[in-house]
Amino acid sequence: MDLRPLRQFLILADTLHFGRTSDACHISASTLSRSIAQLEDALGVRLFERDNRSVQLTREGRLFQQYARDALEQWELLRHSLMEEAGELSGEISIYCSVTASYSFLYELLSEFRLRYPRIELKLHTGDPADAIARVLNGDEDMAITARPEALPGQLAFKPIAKSPLVFIAPSEEASWLPSASARPQPDEWANTPMILSESGLARERADAWFRQLGIKPRIYAQVAGNEAIVSMVGLGFGIGVVPKIVLDNSPLASRVNLLDVQPRLAPYDVGLCVTDKKLRNPLIRALWDQVR
Repeated sequence: MDLRPLRQFLILADTLHFGRTSDACHISASTLSRSIAQLEDALGVRLFERDNRSVQLTREGRLFQQYARDALEQWELLRHSLMEEAGELSGEISIYCSVTASYSFLYELLSEFRLRYPRIELKLHTGDPADAIARVLNGDEDMAITARPEALPGQLAFKPIAKSPLVFIAPSEEASWLPSASARPQPDEWANTPMILSESGLARERADAWFRQLGIKPRIYAQVAGNEAIVSMVGLGFGIGVVPKIVLDNSPLASRVNLLDVQPRLAPYDVGLCVTDKKLRNPLIRALWDQVR
């Protein structure tokens, strides 16, 4: 079965750019145009509106996009199920996580798995942990290593790997704006303390709740994507940050910051593997999921 036209269509539907799509598919732009034209002829409708400046999906194109995704997913599910019955799984799994998670959990998670399933290819993508769940829900990744949100979406399964406290960190060098007694936060001091916080995600939500409990609006010096950058900025003396302790423990700049014993402490969060219930029907995904203890 030649499923390449469906895959090419889906990439073009995401990029809306013939040049980038042809590069991603390792074909010429003219070959891609013929492939899309053949799909449109077979369906009897236009899938894209295109001119010299732009490419847009038509209404029919959006309907076909969902069909193409479902068809490829069902094909892969059937193929992997047949391979599982034959006793040998092969294919690829995409995993999304932060840089810290990649060297904190992946070796233990994947070392035995690679020995048991040598023909399964693992594709790792790293980035802001705040994006992890959205990428899994949108189908951009098969699974992710991330913090469990306060409210887990109904279609997601989550398996804990570790628990990490959330901590306040300050530069190791003295600064005039540092609170005098962090164990008993004084609102007037913390209102003038420059804060370096995540742009979004669980750590930001809990830091915001902590300041609301204190009855003040934090002075935000910088909002950062990725916890590793927060440690760097705090180490440089720009402000106080909030990060998972596991990030601090693995940071090469840990000696340049101090932990603050701030009360009340922020609630720790569970770090684990998340995947959609639908993806768990895939034997490849299930094999890795079952590997996590």
